Amino acid sequence: MTKTNAAASLDADNILIIDDDEAFRLTLARALDRKGYVTLPAANISEALDLSSRHLPDYAIIDLKIERESGLDCLQPLQDINPGIRMLILTGYSSIATAVNAIKKGAVNYACKPLGVDEILGILVEGRETDAIPEEEPVSVDRLEWEHIHRVLDDNEGNISATARALGMHRRTLQRKLLKRPVRR
Repeated sequence: MTKTNAAASLDADNILIIDDDEAFRLTLARALDRKGYVTLPAANISEALDLSSRHLPDYAIIDLKIERESGLDCLQPLQDINPGIRMLILTGYSSIATAVNAIKKGAVNYACKPLGVDEILGILVEGRETDAIPEEEPVSVDRLEWEHIHRVLDDNEGNISATARALGMHRRTLQRKLLKRPVRR
């Protein structure tokens, strides 16, 4: 039941899916459709806000990195449209700083990809807890550096130049570090 069939099932909960990865977005939408939800797939924040204003979703599954945007930027606008919305940030780029920021901005939780449909629904609908970053073994120095960079970037509201100055590194060096996937441990 993608957005085109939304009117067919008025009593089903709407789930907004914001992810720029088309294969992931559509696969997740189909899996949620099979579970009886009305899905509203969006490739970017602008499209998501448009869908939200027309359909008032009950839930939102939001990728942290949406093209050149941050999924964190749509949390407040989605709450303005529907104050009761429950939002989950999903990411392949987890860090403690962004997890804390997501929760402060209104997400019910923050989880690492890959995550199964039942796990997603458990977090969103049932309110189950999940560890954003599992602590199975000590964190590596590279991981600590990656987390520190993202915390300073967050403190500087995403400003690359200010973050580079605060970290004492060249702006291009910082940009190269930001493009890398996070070190797992």
